[in-house]
Order: sequence, then C-alpha cells, then structure tokens
Amino acid sequence: MPQEHIYRQFDTELETVRARVLQMGGLVEKQIADAIEAMSNGDLELMNKVEEEDRRVNAFDVSIDEMCQHIIARRQPAATDLRMVMTVIKTTTDLERIGDEAKKIARMSKMIYEGERINMPRFREIRHMATLVLDMLHKALDAFARLDLAEAAQVVRADLHVDEEYRLIIRHLITFMMEDPRTISTSLETLSIAKALERIGDHAKNMCEYIVYLVKGKDVRHTSVEEIEREALQ
Repeated sequence: MPQEHIYRQFDTELETVRARVLQMGGLVEKQIADAIEAMSNGDLELMNKVEEEDRRVNAFDVSIDEMCQHIIARRQPAATDLRMVMTVIKTTTDLERIGDEAKKIARMSKMIYEGERINMPRFREIRHMATLVLDMLHKALDAFARLDLAEAAQVVRADLHVDEEYRLIIRHLITFMMEDPRTISTSLETLSIAKALERIGDHAKNMCEYIVYLVKGKDVRHTSVEEIEREALQ
C-alpha cells in the first residue's frame, strides 16, 4: 500500500507538470495573437501588454523547471517517466523562446508606428504567416496533450510551408526597398517580424520532435520530415 501511494503521488506530479506546460502554451498562444493584432491595428497599448506578458511566460518557465528538478531529485524517474520530464523541460524552453519572439514582434511593431513613417508596410503576408505558425503551435500543444504522433508529424511538415512563406516575404521586401529607398527602415523592421514568426514555427517543430522522443524513445532531431512521418506511422 505505501508503495502504491507513492506511485499515485508520482503520477499526480507528472500530470500537474504537464498541465502547467499546457497553461504556459495557452498564454504564449495569446501573446502571439495579441502581438499580430496590435501590429495590424497599430494598437500601442496592446503592444505594451504583449511585452509585459513576457514576465508571466518567464515565471512559468522557472516554476516548471523547479517542479521538474523536484521530480528528478525525489522520484528518480526512469524510462518513459524520465523521457516525460526531459520533454517537459525542453518544451518549456521552446515556449519561453516563443514568448520572446512575440515580444520582439510587439517591439518591432512599436518602432514602425512610433516612427511616423511615410510608407506603412502591407501586413497581409505577415498575417497569413502568423496564422500558419499559430496553427502549428496549437497543434503542437494538442499533440503534447494527447501524445498524438500523427499530429506532431503534421506540424513538422507544416514548418516547410512556413519557411517558404518567409522566403516569399524576404523577396517582396527586397523589391520594395529597391524600388523606394524610403521603405528601407520599415521593411527591415517588417523583416524582423517575419523572422520572429519563422522562429516560432521552428520552436513548434522542435516541440513535436520531443513528442516523438517521448513516445518512441527515439531522437528524431536533425532528421528528414519523411523519417519523422515514418516513425509516427509505425
């Protein structure tokens, strides 16, 4: 009975830390959505709010890390349980970095609008790219919650599309700068926003690679999309 009680406590601790990761993910999702809305509407107040929210994201990162350290020290997990703890640690690191990128989007947007530029950028392509990466992040969190390898593989595949969108935006911005040098400052800041979104896609992809590691015990980082898809289907 005492041993069974310890196992139940351990399971509860693992579920608690998983729930905290999903809470952190929800906060980061909103941070990105708010950053894109603020960019689209020139809402300086919302931009400031996005930057301030980064403190909450960082607090989640620290608290989850402390919980994982406690689990390792007290429970000495092995096999799948150890992989779960390692996946949580790596996932929260990526979520914290996604929060940093959302903060960067807000900061770059503020520079664009506060600069009173003659030429304001077209944000249509940026908004489309943001929709793609938000969908990737949402699916990555859902795959983590359900340990769904098929959905994780979809996110990894989607990152290729995001990378292509990023390259298209670069080409468009280079054209704008060549045609009208007055757009250079704004185009460079817009490029920084696009790069932040591309990095968010990369972090969502990383999260899904950790899910494959958690479920299959195989490290699929630095492998092809096709190999990850095969691993998910086996």
